[in-house]
This record gives sequence, structure tokens and C-alpha cells, in this order.
Amino acid sequence: MTEYRIEQDSMGEMKVPASALYGPQTQRAVENFPISGEPMPAEFLHALGLLKQVCARVNAGLGLLDPAIAGAIEQAAGEVSTGKWDAEFPVDVFQTGSGTSTNMNANEVIAHRAGQILGRRVHPNDHVNLGQSSNDVIPAVLHVSAVLEIERRLIPALEHLRVTLAEKAQAWDGIIKTGRTHLMDATPIRLGQEFGGYASQVEHGIARLGAVLPDLRELALGGTAVGTGLNTHPEFAGRVAAELSKAGGTEFREAANHFEAQASQDAATWASGALNTVAASLMKIANDIRLMNSGPRCGLGEITLPAAQPGSSIMPGKVNPVFCESVIQVGAQVMGNHVAVTVGTQWGQLDLNTMLPLIARNLLESIRLLSSVARVFADKAIAGLVANEETCRGYVEISPGMATALNPLIGYDRAAGIAKRAFAERRPVRELAGELTDLTAEQIEQALDPRRQTEPGLGPGGGAGG
Repeated sequence: MTEYRIEQDSMGEMKVPASALYGPQTQRAVENFPISGEPMPAEFLHALGLLKQVCARVNAGLGLLDPAIAGAIEQAAGEVSTGKWDAEFPVDVFQTGSGTSTNMNANEVIAHRAGQILGRRVHPNDHVNLGQSSNDVIPAVLHVSAVLEIERRLIPALEHLRVTLAEKAQAWDGIIKTGRTHLMDATPIRLGQEFGGYASQVEHGIARLGAVLPDLRELALGGTAVGTGLNTHPEFAGRVAAELSKAGGTEFREAANHFEAQASQDAATWASGALNTVAASLMKIANDIRLMNSGPRCGLGEITLPAAQPGSSIMPGKVNPVFCESVIQVGAQVMGNHVAVTVGTQWGQLDLNTMLPLIARNLLESIRLLSSVARVFADKAIAGLVANEETCRGYVEISPGMATALNPLIGYDRAAGIAKRAFAERRPVRELAGELTDLTAEQIEQALDPRRQTEPGLGPGGGAGG
């Protein structure tokens, strides 16, 4: 049976598990919000510990906090930042919209642990929360955690995927295949060109993430309750941002306008939008690969994905594009998260946004999911892809789209007639061009050279037409 201790806060006595580092305000929140069973994201809690650690250091430097107490708080908060006390943060995500319960959860855990280190009581509000309010701490931590996770996890994962795709693009530059528009046969394209396009999509996604970082680097800390900075030292926020920059190995700065920083979460929505775009890109790439892999006999079969697991409980030998489907599911979840973040940002009424835990949860989950699935996709799907060159070449020769290259020589209408007969009679365009036109064998060979059709400026007519 759980043993309890009795603690007191401004609302009276509260039974708290005897072994818990947290205190009565955390316990009230646990009892008040039995909603999802999901605590705040670990990345958020670690960033919160880092912030509290730096705040204690700055308050001591400003002469506002006893150095011994500050040192104990720094040590305790540092332990929180490493994940040592994750189990001491049981408050549900779906709690007070300001995240006050989570801020007090941190204040109580750090105060209790600092008291153990110091050998005397440390107060969660007067000491750990000195110069702060939940209303500026939680949005600041949201930004800090998002920046750290994007820089440390997501961008490196996407760069790894980009490199893996670019390697395939280079290796497959000489493989000609049939292009497809509207899922219908079109003019030839190189498999390497398609994969070069995928690598470029990821590269652009990385750049978009980089573009949102400057806004996320602005921290609401220093605004306290409503943005005015009541009860905090005027140098506090700037010093904390500087110390956080050193501790995190990246750049943070005090918000240019504290009223904007606390009343809105526009930067989070922009960041979520960039994540949404990355998700859409990865879904497109994964689905293209899934289509090109379809078969193995009755689909496109232009490439072959690595076989990872049996694909059916009833059909022997069936292998499915499981990694592509994992990417697509992650993409759908990220898009759903973006809707929630957008609605959450809209819910900034007057001087405070009251959807902060929801925004933090969804934003960080999207970063985490995309980071993980990008690496899995690169290592377990893209790296092991095999190009079926013969199949690709065979489709090129029988595709009616080959007739497009005859346009500059015989005109669109005659080329269309050849394309229709090629399809109806299941004969190569090359063969019909010899029968139905006055073109020489050399002209036909040059016009219908698939490689030349994939290189702008080398086709007949210098690439003119459209």
C-alpha cells in the first residue's frame, strides 16, 4: 500500500505519496486531470530543468538568491534536465492551459531535491520560481525544447535521408524509365533524376526548418504574469537567455515584445507548418517509392524494396512496402498535430495563450516522429533499394509517350496518331515511325534516343515545345 505524507499549500492540506519528490500542487493536478494518462513530453521536461538551472544561476549572480540555495537548485534542476526524475512528473498534458501545474511540478521536485542536497528547506515559489511566472516559463520552455529538438534530432535525421537519396540519384543517373504524369505514361526520365528530386524536397524542408528557428529563439521569460515583467529583475531575462545559449550550444534571446510572446504562439504555428510541409514531402516520396515497387509481377516493379517481414497472414511469400507505409502514417499524424497546434495558437485570448501544453505536446511529437521515421526510412528502405533496370528499359520502349519526341519532326497530330496506334497494336513507337513517316533511320534513332529525351537541349528541336 502507498504511504503518504501530509503537505500544505495555499489551499490547505494535501496527502502526497511519501516517496515523491513533488508536492501538494502537483498532487492536486494529478487528481484534477485524470484525462489521457500522458505526461508532458520528456524533451519539454528536460528543457524545463535546464531553464530552472540557469534561472538559479542568474538569480545568484544578481544577488537575489543565496549562493548555497542557488547551487543546490542548480544541481537538482540539472538532474531534471538529464531525465533522472522523469517519473516525478505525472501531470497530464491536458491540464491548465498555461501549464502552471507542470511549472509547479518542476518547482516542487527541484525544491524538494535541492532541500535533500542542502540539508534544509528550499521553497518552490520563493526560491526555484524566483523572478518567474508559469505564464512566461512555459512558453519559453516550449521554444527552447523545440529549437533543441529541431537542431539536435530532426535536421540531422533529414540530412541523413537527403544524403541517402542523393547517393541513389547519383548511382541511378544512367537508368532510363518512363515518366508518368496523372499516373499515365509520359516522356522518359532518368531514375536518378526522380531521386534527385526527392533529395531536393528534403533539402528544401531542412531550409524551411532553419527559417523558423530565429522566431523560436525568442523567449517569453522576463514577462512574468502578463508581459510587464512584474517581480523580476530587468536584467534577468537577458542573462538567462545568454546562459541558456551557452548551456544549449545554440542561440536564444529575450523576446523583443513580451506581450506578443505570451499572448500568442505564432512562432510555434509557423514551426508546425514547416513540419507539416516536411511530412507532406516524405509522404509523397514514400508513396512514389511504394508505387514504383508495386508488383512484383503485376505492378510497376521498377525498383525493389528490401524484404523486412512477411506481408500477409494468408498469402504466402507476399512482402509489403512496410517502411513506406510507416512514413505515410507518421505524415498523417503530423498533419493532425498541425491542425491542433493551429487551433491552439488561435486560442490566445487577451494576454495569455491557454493551449500551451497541447501546443508543446503536438509540436514536440511531430519533431520526434519525423526524426525517427526519417532515419528508419533512409536506413531500412532507401539504402537497400534495388533498381530493376531491365524493367525500366522495357517500359520506355513500349510507352506511347515516346512519340512526343517526334513532335518537332512530324507535328503533334501525326505523332498523336502514332502514339494511339502504338498503344492499340502494342507495338513500339520506333517501329511505327519507320513505317508511317519519311524520317530516316538515323533521324528516328536520334529523336527516340531515351537518354537524349531526358537532357534538356539535346532532343530534336533543341528541347522546344511543352
